[in-house]
Amino acid sequence: MSLASESDMRVNRRAAGAPLTLRGVRKAFGAKTILNGFDLHVPAGQFLALVGRSGCGKSTLLRLIAELDEPTAGRIELEGTSEGRVRLARIMFQEPRLLPWARVDANVAIGLGPEADQVQALNRSRDALATVGLLDRAGEWPAVLSGGQKQRVALARALISAPRLLALDEPLGALDALTRIEMQRLVEQVVLSQGLTAILVTHDVAEAVTLADRIVLIEAGAIAGDFPVDLKRPRQRGSAEFARIEAAILQRLLAPNG
Repeated sequence: MSLASESDMRVNRRAAGAPLTLRGVRKAFGAKTILNGFDLHVPAGQFLALVGRSGCGKSTLLRLIAELDEPTAGRIELEGTSEGRVRLARIMFQEPRLLPWARVDANVAIGLGPEADQVQALNRSRDALATVGLLDRAGEWPAVLSGGQKQRVALARALISAPRLLALDEPLGALDALTRIEMQRLVEQVVLSQGLTAILVTHDVAEAVTLADRIVLIEAGAIAGDFPVDLKRPRQRGSAEFARIEAAILQRLLAPNG
C-alpha cells in the first residue's frame, strides 16, 4: 500500500482524533508505585511516542489510557470527559492475539463487540481489511498468514470501531526489519489519513522519530524529556535533522543517571 503524499496527509489531518489529558495520575501495585503524579496533554490528532527503559512505566501508562486498568489516583480525560474511553480508544498489542478458530474477517469483526449485528460486522470488517490492504485474505484462517499480515489484521480490528485514539503497545517489535518498515508506513498512513490521536510505546528511538509528532521520554514513572519532531513526511532516516533528534533522545536515554 502506497503512502499518501505529504500534502494529502496535511489536508486529511482533520480533528477526528480526541484530545487526551492526564492529571495527577498515580498507579501503584501494592507498595510499588509505577506512576506518581503524572501530567500529560495530547492535542487532538497528535501522534505521540513514549520511549524509555524497560520498567519505566510506559506500557502501564498506555493500559490506563486504553482503560484496561484503572489509576490508583488522578484523572484521565479523553474528549473532555473521564467517561467512555473504551468507546473512543482502541489498543494494538505486540502480539496480534487472533483467534485461530475464526477466519480473518471474523477476527476483525470482534472489534465491534458481541452485541454487534453479525452481517453488518462482517461487512465493516471487510472495509477495515481493505484499509490495511488485506481484503483478499478475509476468508482465510490466521494460521496461513505471515507475522506482518497478522499484525495488519490486528490493526484492522482496532480500527473497525472508528476509534478517535489509537494506542500502540510495541506492535511492530516482533517483526523482521523490512516488514517492520512496511508496517510503520501503514500505521503512519492510517493515523494521518484518518486524523487519529495516536500514542505509540516503543523501545526503538528511530521508529519514534519516524512516526511521531512528539516524543516523550519516561524515567521512573515521570516525564524526563519532551521532544517535538518537526520533520516533513515521509521521514528520511538518513537526514541530518533526523539523526540530530535521534541522537538527542538517545543521549538523554542512555545517560548514566537515566
